This record gives sequence, C-alpha cells and structure tokens, in this order.
Amino acid sequence: MKVAQDRNWLAPPSASPGQGSAGIPSSWGPGIHSLAPGPQSPFLPGISIPPPELQASSTISCCCLRSLISLSGGTMAQSKGTVVLAYSGGLDTSCILVWLKEQGYDVIAYLANIGQKEDFEAARKKALALGAKKVYIEDISREFVEEFIWPAVQANALYEDRYLLGTALARPCIARRQVEIAQREGAQHIAHGATGKGNDQVRFELTCYALCPKIKVVAPWRLPEFYQRFPGRRELMDYAKKHGIPVPVTPQTPWSMDENLMHISYEAGILENPKNQAPPGLYTKTRDPATSPDTPDVLEIEFERGVPVKVTNIGDGATRSSALELFVYLNDIAGKHGVGRIDIVENRFVGMKSRGIYETPAGTILYHAHLDIEAFTMDREVRKIKQGLALKFSELVYNGFWHSPECEFLRHCIGRSQEPVVGTVHLSVFKGQVYILGRESPRSLYNEELVSMNVQGDYEPADATGFININSLRLKEYHRLQSKVTVKQDE
Repeated sequence: MKVAQDRNWLAPPSASPGQGSAGIPSSWGPGIHSLAPGPQSPFLPGISIPPPELQASSTISCCCLRSLISLSGGTMAQSKGTVVLAYSGGLDTSCILVWLKEQGYDVIAYLANIGQKEDFEAARKKALALGAKKVYIEDISREFVEEFIWPAVQANALYEDRYLLGTALARPCIARRQVEIAQREGAQHIAHGATGKGNDQVRFELTCYALCPKIKVVAPWRLPEFYQRFPGRRELMDYAKKHGIPVPVTPQTPWSMDENLMHISYEAGILENPKNQAPPGLYTKTRDPATSPDTPDVLEIEFERGVPVKVTNIGDGATRSSALELFVYLNDIAGKHGVGRIDIVENRFVGMKSRGIYETPAGTILYHAHLDIEAFTMDREVRKIKQGLALKFSELVYNGFWHSPECEFLRHCIGRSQEPVVGTVHLSVFKGQVYILGRESPRSLYNEELVSMNVQGDYEPADATGFININSLRLKEYHRLQSKVTVKQDE
C-alpha cells in the first residue's frame, strides 16, 4: 500500500511576486512556511485554517481569511466531509475529483492496481496536483486471482454463453478495498465514475452497501447538476483545460477501454454501431491470430479442487505455480497466440443491450481446461446440477450481487462440487484456439475397460435391451395419443 498526503495548509497554484514559495504573501509574516499545518477549514475544501500561532496575530487574522477566499475563487462552499473516490487518472475521474472539491468534499483518491498497465506514480502525482487530500495505491492483483477469478474458474462462469465476466469480477474486488479505506479514514462517502447507463454503477454500489450499509455514495453521472453540465466528452475536455487537468485523451478517441488482469473491454464510440467491425489496432492483449506464431505452445495444467495449481510448458520446461504468476504466464502465452477475443451484444442488468469487445487470454485457456477435467472426474448428475448453479452464479456476478447471501451460498455449493476435480490437462495453444490433447486424474470416473469396444468388461450387452424398452415406453405412449388426436381432427 502506498499513501501520499498533501500536508501544506495552503497550496495555491504557484508563487507570484511578493509571495513565498507556497504562494503565501510575504507580508503575512516571517517564518510562516515552517509552521505545522492547521485543521481543515469547514468553509474552504482542501484548504486548512492557519495554525494557532498565526491566528493569534491581529495583523493577519482577518487578511488571511480574505486572502484564502480570494485564492479559492471567491466562494465559501460548506464542507460536506470526506469522500473516497475510485480514481483511474483518466478524463472522467480527474474531472470528478476537481468537481467534488468544488462541491465541498475533501477527496481521498484510491487507485486499485488490479493488473492493468498503468503509471501509478504519475497518477498519484496527478491526483495530488488536482487537490486530493491523500492518495491510496492498492495492489489487489493477488486477491483478485485467488478470491474472485478462481471461484469463477471452478464454476465455469459464462454470462449468456460467451462473456467470461472479467469486469464483473473485478468490480466487487475494487469496491471492497474502497470501503476498507473509507472505514479506515472515517470517510462518510465513496464516489465512482461509472455512468448512469451501465452495469458498473450497480456493481460498485451493491458491494459498498453490502459491506457498509451506512456509507453514502456520490455518483456524479447520475446527478443532474453534473451530467447536464457535461453532456458529452467535449464539455469534459473543456472543463479539464479550464482547470489545468492534464488528460492524454482527446475528443476524437474512437472507443473507451477498461483493463484488469483478467481482461480488457472495448465499447462506446464507433463500436456503438453493432455492424461496425473492430478496427485494426484495437486489440492490445492479444496478437492477430493470422500473424501469431506458426508453432503452438503445448501446456500441462494441473488442478486441485478445480483450481489451477501449476502450469508447465512442454516446449521449454517453464513452470509457474503461484496463483498470480500462473495467471500472468497464461495471459502471455494466450496473448501471443491470439486466444481470447470475442465481439458480442449482451443484455445489461439495467435493461438495454450493449455491444462489447473483450480479450480474455488466460481466462479462455482455463475455461477450456477446467471444463475438460471436470467432465472427466465429476459424476454426471452432480454435474448437471452444478451447471445450473453456474448459470445462476454467472448472472449474479454480472448483475453485481457478489456479496449477496445467495451468491455466497452458490460459491459454497460449487466449491463443494470441486473436491474430485483433480488432475492434469494437456492442451495446445495455437492460432487463436485452445485444443485439448489429453487428460489424466487419480479421481477419474473413466473406466477404459468398461467402455472399450474390444473388451466386454463388467457389462452385459443384453441388458441394454431392457434399458431401451423402458425408455421407449414414454415415447410410444406419447405418439399413440398423438395418433388418436390426429384421427379425430380429420373426422
């Protein structure tokens, strides 16, 4: 965990003639820069009251307040308390940080390192420069894999038959740590930059309310005073320029992206038209399968209780066994071969259809590998029940109910079903595809002698006659009745 804190009791933009290094008029008295910071002003968010030593001076007590008001823009917004903002460093959350300060909040910025490519030190400096009281940078990658991705692998979680839930799994992990920071700091509010039309607002807030029922959520994109002021990206860019917010994005950016260790998603902009093909250069986690290597990577993945515990590359002997390292390695292998791309239209929880393009490299390999070892080791009827539970689990995760009692119950049931899911899957990764080559397990329910066409084994073929007769009885009766109905209709 890294925490940065701005401890200057006054920090105007820059010094000017007649001012000290902090921009404080030199006429306020000598030694002012060495004094300890005072308490936060209830009237001027982000600006502290001068220390007691200065308040005692009749020379500066009044002029200080007038100067502070002037420096703050001439307004005295009433303090609304502390808010922990889920901050990314991008356009939306940078503007939201400044806007929250305008509204009277003390802002603590929270950046979750969940495996995305990000210059966290630059984001920390940016948040402080924009007026954040503190900045938390939290590496939650390992817990994301072990506590969220692994249960999804055990479940073979798949929303609407195609989506591996990369974003949906990350949100409760991110929000859980956000709540912990709010509780640690005594903050009354949390804030996020999720839009008012998407699923993420639901996922963030259901997690926060489940873990801290009294927390208050500030969702700017659902507040008329915010979304009417910023109806589009152009207005946000103008606001950023006005307030000196450095943002690398331009109004011409053709789509938005969201990345974590498990996947990256692309949506909005030109992708909102579902007939538009993904343009060249969009994909960042995976190579084009057409230009991927002409030699496959052959892997062995070992499972215990449905969780991958070791991967071995047969070609070069490389192995990985810790959860995080294993997942990162599979991302690299799958990405190199263009595995994990999908382009879908899905049903959002809020009631609309949306188009999303996703890259889920390691998740795709593990989905196929786990599916295979589970079918090899799990009883048929148990697996049927488990498949039904997995459908419900996927729906709950997508809709934001990770911390609900029903989702907790499902995770427990699915986890119990995974006890016999032990063994090794041999597979090939090549040109955008995952090919299962073989499997072995000490808990296998596969009986080679029983199933062989060359050996009778402990099976009497004549018994199949009665089995077929019993199962055909229902079909015979159904069609006998249908024949009578057809005859009556023809009369």
